[in-house]
Amino acid sequence: MLAVHFGAGNIGRGFIGNLLYHSGYETCFVDVNSEIVNLLNERKEYRVVLAEESQQEILVKNVSAINSAANPELVIEAIAKADLITTAIGPNILPLIAGLVAEGLRKRIELNDQPVNVIACENMIGGSSLLKEKVYEKLSEAEKVVFDERFGFPDSAVDRIVPNQINEDKLMVKVEPFYEWVVEETKIVGQKPEIDGITYVQELVPYIERKLFTVNTGHALAAYFGYYFGIETINEAMENEQIKQLVEGALSESGDFIVKKYGFDGDAHKQYIQKIMSRFANSYITDEVTRVGRSPIRKLGPNDRLVSPARQYLEVVGEEPKNLLKGIAAALSYDFAGDEEAVAVQTTIREKGLEAAISEYTKLESDSPLFAGIVEQYQQLNSLK
Repeated sequence: MLAVHFGAGNIGRGFIGNLLYHSGYETCFVDVNSEIVNLLNERKEYRVVLAEESQQEILVKNVSAINSAANPELVIEAIAKADLITTAIGPNILPLIAGLVAEGLRKRIELNDQPVNVIACENMIGGSSLLKEKVYEKLSEAEKVVFDERFGFPDSAVDRIVPNQINEDKLMVKVEPFYEWVVEETKIVGQKPEIDGITYVQELVPYIERKLFTVNTGHALAAYFGYYFGIETINEAMENEQIKQLVEGALSESGDFIVKKYGFDGDAHKQYIQKIMSRFANSYITDEVTRVGRSPIRKLGPNDRLVSPARQYLEVVGEEPKNLLKGIAAALSYDFAGDEEAVAVQTTIREKGLEAAISEYTKLESDSPLFAGIVEQYQQLNSLK
């Protein structure tokens, strides 16, 4: 079986490529990094190391790669023959590969009538749906009918911490032992891809929100609180009892609305929170708070990991989520000079005022209880500086 995977970075190799290999796939990576592409083609294998005491090494074989910038025609040919297409390239890059995917699927229609599924494994809600939308912009109405019959774009939720790393072996990648890959079964066309490690569900949104508003929310808060207290890494931040309590408090708030909204088992969700907390504290993963906290404008967005759970908690539970509001205030206080978005936020606060910045980045109405709560928490945080 052949899988074409867009993105030969750490997530692509350490997470998706690893699972594909152990499920019997030959994986062809598609990337624009010529060094990584050449190494994959030379070695046909790479190592994955688990970030835990055992430091277990896993050898991933049967891999090759195509440089999509240099050889787009080879990508089209590979898509036409593939049994599965996956991505791990980042939400902003998905639209950029739509043309290649469309051409590859067109070519496939010429060669055979076998269905294939395209699964975007991105840190976002509706990644496959976004890619489908961009692919369909390249099609005629008649082509859309055929594509609907032959090709599935099931959305997925993925979760595995793969920290930034520089290794002597450029292909080796270190990953945490924990992972989760959930795929929406109802959007599959043809047979379900048999991949060890995928959990198929009828409705994906509950699992996406559970992950986004637990893992992503907690990770971001550990970063912003860690930065506020002058701590350099996430695992060191989680050793600080005050930060640990703030993060756990925020995840308890987000958990309350998730359990009530989607009917998850309350005790099971508390265990899930504790599992996530232990992952952040993993001493075998050194992740800088400035990496995890980067791009605060995106993270402060109305539908992202900070504001959305705060808003939904207020709507569902009917109370003020003080820990989440404190986390939003910490994100607004994040002034790392090496982050363009952080600089932009601080410039807005300095030139237009805090309330203008809250309106601009969170899109909250000024008469919202959350708005006033953020102002209060921001003033408390910054009065201590």
